[in-house]
Amino acid sequence: MFDFIWNAASFVVALGILVTVHEYGHFWVARKNGVKVERFSVGFGKALWRKTGKDGTEYVVAMIPLGGYVKMLDERVDDVAEEDKDKTFNSKSVYQRIAIIAAGPFANFAFAIFAFYLMFLIGVPSIKPVIGSISPNSIAAQAQVPSDVQVVEVAGKTTQDWQDVNLALIGEIGANTIVIKTKSSDSQYVSSHSLLTKDWQFSPEKTTALTSLGITPYRPAVYNELAAIGKDSPAEKSGLQVGDKLVAINNEPIAEGWLDFANKIKRYPDETVSLTIERAGNQQVIAVTPQGIEQNGKLIGYLGVSPKSDNWPDEYRIDISYGLFPAIGESVHRTWNLITLSFNMIGKLITGDVSVKNLSGPIAIAQGAGDSAGYGFVYFLGFLALISINLGIINLLPLPVLDGGHLLYYLIELLTGKPVPEKIQEAGFKFGALALLALMSVALFNDFSRVLG
Repeated sequence: MFDFIWNAASFVVALGILVTVHEYGHFWVARKNGVKVERFSVGFGKALWRKTGKDGTEYVVAMIPLGGYVKMLDERVDDVAEEDKDKTFNSKSVYQRIAIIAAGPFANFAFAIFAFYLMFLIGVPSIKPVIGSISPNSIAAQAQVPSDVQVVEVAGKTTQDWQDVNLALIGEIGANTIVIKTKSSDSQYVSSHSLLTKDWQFSPEKTTALTSLGITPYRPAVYNELAAIGKDSPAEKSGLQVGDKLVAINNEPIAEGWLDFANKIKRYPDETVSLTIERAGNQQVIAVTPQGIEQNGKLIGYLGVSPKSDNWPDEYRIDISYGLFPAIGESVHRTWNLITLSFNMIGKLITGDVSVKNLSGPIAIAQGAGDSAGYGFVYFLGFLALISINLGIINLLPLPVLDGGHLLYYLIELLTGKPVPEKIQEAGFKFGALALLALMSVALFNDFSRVLG
């Protein structure tokens, strides 16, 4: 329940910020072009808070936090007094209307740059992308990619950490060959490897790009020995102690390491199991009852313990940060890369190189918001930047119910010298609403499939 509340609260905060930014873009440019704004609403439905400003605009925070809108004076939908006709949206030139509509998505892109800028000023603790092992007979093995080397470039893109590697690989979905470059820690020599990806089977909902290629990142060794026990946790109540070595659960050996133990314990929410441990050289059996907690919509067993593990080597740790001015360029660069990657993915959805199963909806976004907020402020900033970019791009899609649809109509008007007929616009809005509903339905279906699957 706590996970649900945390994710929901993080989602509302994130979406509230991004919707406000988007609508403020429309609002600010509309006001600069002399358009009267009647209402600025964050959310839909019943108003939770409202205030009329000195500028005559009604500011509203509404109950349903899944969007927002700016209501501008428009003769097509309002009875407008003669003295206010020059303040209507429809009275403005096509260039002004294009600027007002485009301002929303571009405000999201500007916010992403700002969020990344703050993130790079603060600094992001990360890990160098060092390969731990290569799976036999995998695509990486066939390309003779070695282990214990750092990935420094993927498809011409420099990679500082595993996030860079993953994003670069995802951007190459559908390519026949992906060239990666590596170097060892004791040498500056860079070697190049061509991954033959014509038959690459990658399903993001099931695995990572790295795993599907046969690459396992380096991680410090983790042992089947307890290093910490949570206060008032099921483990403490059952009598487990720091230093206990885990041997078996219900007489089933824990042979494949800590991850094997964690996966096994999850199967027994609120069920008593027999845990065989080794303490001071002697084996004994302790009855434990993992607490049932909700995780991603599923009830799993929680014991409240942490394993003994080696520390990350200092040479593998990095802090991605920049000074006041370099951070500006890096923020713009990161935003541009994500914009181009997103448009690239949309193109691959259309061509079929990427499955519609990879679309995510509000549930996945809420989980991402909760996870990133839980990791810390700097990670939440990165999440906000990513979702802000996606929100801007979605609104630029040429569907008549979105900003992109309006821009399409205005571009046609610019080229033909006359507005698109009302009947065609109405038909377009109906088609756009159906298309958007279909996309949202697929995204929600994918969300529920991930949670319930």
